[in-house]
Order: sequence, then structure tokens, then C-alpha cells
Amino acid sequence: MSAWNPDLYLRFKSERTQPSIDLVSRIELDSPKAIVDVGCGPGNSSAVLRRRWARSHIVGIDSSEAMIEKAKRDYPEIEWRLGDAAALEGEYDLVFSNAALQWIPDHENLLPRLMSRVRSGGALASQIPMFKDMPLNLAIEAVASRSRWCEATRICAGLFTYREPAFYYRLLSGLAARIDMWTTSYYHVLDSRSALVDFCRSTGLKPYLDRLSSDSERADFEGELFDELESRYELQSDGKVLFPFDRQFFVAYKA
Repeated sequence: MSAWNPDLYLRFKSERTQPSIDLVSRIELDSPKAIVDVGCGPGNSSAVLRRRWARSHIVGIDSSEAMIEKAKRDYPEIEWRLGDAAALEGEYDLVFSNAALQWIPDHENLLPRLMSRVRSGGALASQIPMFKDMPLNLAIEAVASRSRWCEATRICAGLFTYREPAFYYRLLSGLAARIDMWTTSYYHVLDSRSALVDFCRSTGLKPYLDRLSSDSERADFEGELFDELESRYELQSDGKVLFPFDRQFFVAYKA
């Protein structure tokens, strides 16, 4: 894929950061000495960790150089590393990941590998967007399936990985002393249907746009997506759009 755009991603900083705040508030660790934020992006989730555990050593890891450079500029007090989250090394009291694991395949092996990096008495905590089932993604897939786009975008739907909560419980229950799990529906209030496209342009829509050959093609794809959204997202009386966004969470505590 093309380089990630941290400024575009952070146009919806509040909406993207609130799940980190909610996840961090539910983690029952008093004073973890070492924390790693897997897939840290531009550092907004790592900053949430820093606010709760100011004395902990926090490392943010991401495969995007642009995201890491943005994080370094905005949060110089945190250690940042460019690297593959799936090849995480070292041991930590908390392995944390907010809205990143969906970009990494093979969760059957990924989650046990991440859990192996958790020290005794520590935890693995994650939030995964349930994007594939949302009307926004269904609209993207409907456009991508059309004859003009299907060949270029045929592999995109398979780039997102998440499973039902029972899958993660079965996977982690033999590795953890206790697991807390929950889902939350966030209702984002956006200014327009165009804002829906803006919201996902740097995330779920990005793989599709990356596989198109020109700016004009990308504009046409987005135009068709906007039309598709008219039947899926109702305008409210004030002209705004309610954007329900479901996310699943788990915290697995190691004995």
C-alpha cells in the first residue's frame, strides 16, 4: 500500500482515540514497568497510556515510517520504533493494541505470539474495529464488486482480519488466567455523508484507492461510494449523519 497519512488519520482524532481511553480505563494493572503499543500509528493511543502510567517505560511500534515520524514530533517523551508488529520482541507487563490487529493476518498464530511477550502478572489488551460488518464497508464492497473496479480491488476485502469474540476467547483461554471481553457501539456524529468517506479514506477505504491507477479513478470510485451511502445512512434533521461504529475489546491477564 501507499504511505499512511497521519494528518488525514488525525482529522478524526477524538473518534479514533476514545476507544483507547475506554480500553485503558478497564485494564487492571497498577504500575506496569514496561508497555508496548503495537501498531501505535501517530501516537495518540500511546499518549493515553502515558497519561495513566506516567512512570512506565512505553514503546510505540508501527510499520509506517510516516506514522512513527509524526509520533516522534508530537510525543518525544515516548520511545518509538519502526518495525513489524507481528515480529514483536522483548517482554512487557502490558502488550497493548488499539485498532491495529485487523491489518495483521493469521490471528490463530498472532495472538499466542503476542501473549508470549507478556510477563507473568501482565496483560494483553486489544481493541479491534468490527468494520467488515458495517454499512460503510458493505457500501465499499458493493462499489468494488462492479465491473469497472472488481479486477483491481479483488484482494482488498481479504486484507481485513477479525473474528467473533468466541474465537478470541477460545484462542486465549488456555494462555490467560482471566479474560475480560466486551463490545461497544460508538455513535459518531458526522457533518455529512462526505465525512463518512473522509473518515475511512485513511483506513478501510485506503487499500481500495491504493489499487487504482490514477487520481481520476480514485475520485470516480469515491463518487460512486458517496452515491451508495445515500441509501445506507440517513441525514438527520440538522443535516448531520449518525455513524455507528462497533468495536470489540479484550483484556487477557497472565497468571
